[in-house]
Amino acid sequence: MTSTPTRRRQAGVLGAFLLVALLLAGGASYLASGSPDGLDAVTQTGCRETDGALQGWCIAQNAGEHASAGSPFADYAVGGDDALTGVAGVVGVIATLVVAGGLFWLLRRRSGP
Repeated sequence: MTSTPTRRRQAGVLGAFLLVALLLAGGASYLASGSPDGLDAVTQTGCRETDGALQGWCIAQNAGEHASAGSPFADYAVGGDDALTGVAGVVGVIATLVVAGGLFWLLRRRSGP
């Protein structure tokens, strides 16, 4: 059993963690680059883009849309709107914390009878 000051301190630490996570997800998401990452750049080696089509020979020519391309949070944006990248980040943090919290709650050690 934990004392009240210890519980308050734990709640304060968890609250601070949640606040920092949400601020980073909401704010830093707007700083993310829309340019291809390293993997995308490597798959496009040997090609050049002309009028939206890849010319030359590269792995990326065989790429298609992913299965969740039409989903509400595809490409780290809400409904395809790049102005809502921060909202998608916040929703992602909340969803991750809910799933992780639920798993921790289900798998926690229970005190014996």
